[in-house]
Amino acid sequence: MESSPHKPESIRYLPLSYDNADSENTAFQLIFALRPEWRESASTIEFIRFTDGITNTLLKAVNKEPGLSERQIDREAILLRAYGKGTDVLIDRERETLAHSLLARHGLAPPLLARFDNGLLYKFIEGSVCSPADLRRPEVWRAVAKQLGEWHATLPISSISSESPVHGSIVNGSVNGSPTKPRSKRTASLEAIEKLTPGKPTPNIWTVIQKWILALPTTTSAEKNRRDQLQIELEQLVKQFGNTTGIGGSKPFVFAHCDLLSGNVIIQPPSSSSSSRSSQSSGSDEPETPCTVSFIDYEYATPAPAAFDLANHFAEWGGLDCDFSVLPTRFQRRDFLKEYLLSYNSHLERSFKDVELNQLFDEVDRFRGVPGFYWGIWALIQAQISQIDFDYASYAEIRLGEFWAWKAEVDGSREKCAKEMPLREQRWAQDS
Repeated sequence: MESSPHKPESIRYLPLSYDNADSENTAFQLIFALRPEWRESASTIEFIRFTDGITNTLLKAVNKEPGLSERQIDREAILLRAYGKGTDVLIDRERETLAHSLLARHGLAPPLLARFDNGLLYKFIEGSVCSPADLRRPEVWRAVAKQLGEWHATLPISSISSESPVHGSIVNGSVNGSPTKPRSKRTASLEAIEKLTPGKPTPNIWTVIQKWILALPTTTSAEKNRRDQLQIELEQLVKQFGNTTGIGGSKPFVFAHCDLLSGNVIIQPPSSSSSSRSSQSSGSDEPETPCTVSFIDYEYATPAPAAFDLANHFAEWGGLDCDFSVLPTRFQRRDFLKEYLLSYNSHLERSFKDVELNQLFDEVDRFRGVPGFYWGIWALIQAQISQIDFDYASYAEIRLGEFWAWKAEVDGSREKCAKEMPLREQRWAQDS
């Protein structure tokens, strides 16, 4: 990765770790290292565990000193996020820190206070976590569309990728025909990733998926066959979508969140400053209309076509339960995308064009099966490594099922076999 002004080395590093088996003690060590003055009031410090995530441990540290209001306590609160076991195979933690640092500088994330061996400490900003039902409320989805438009228009992908990728092809251990030294298995894997999207910034959404496929287990013939099948599908997807031109034909990749589920969308209270754009809370107060939202958790942020980030968010309207009956209809998606484009163009000081709306609507529709492919592979890996109580194996089959259903609809095989259209495809085709 080329040099960046947002290197994680500029973030304070604490040579400590969080241990779930010794949660309170290790959490105290981290908080005291960051806030040594809190040692004097250790008896008033509490840790609140959030349970929305299915990858990491998230704790809110509060110091309930006498005489302070709840709001005053929250202003000094700290979030401790510890990475799930084995998740380095899924997530580039350096890229995550770079993304968080950049977002904070743009006022789109809470200040990053420190990093430690297996996690991050950052500032808590009040707000209420969305539920899947909240995402479907007009005042919320409009706010999400505006915020996502700002992300895609203003954030440079150079902060989380190299815009000077290796050019030329890698064939039989050589670059452009020049012999190379014998390669380790890891080097060969990296070359396979580079080869997938030659000439494009890396990493990107396709190289991330490639990395995940290479990490899939192959201890049985069934596992190996599945990995080989998914590899073939990825290569076909890259051929189909790898040259997506993006909005106005000028932005093939944007700085994409890539995990915009309800738990990562925060409704800010009406009194919050508009310059503080990220928050985390378990509150349930109803926001006023219109509302303001912010996005949290940037561990999957990577360059991707805007259509992928949008299609991925629409898929999350159904929540982790994958309730396909509540996904946005064609009418709802078009309204959302118009709001998104108004924001996107406003931040680039451009005028809104109907032709761009039509193009983006069609691109998002074509991408609707890709999020299922992405999260299905992710869940297959999580089923092997995660210690969190979640049925990743079943979730993988549901999400991959979305991909196969989309593919059968696109290639006409579903209709040819006279099978009923799956509910998810029915909903995507529904007008209103």
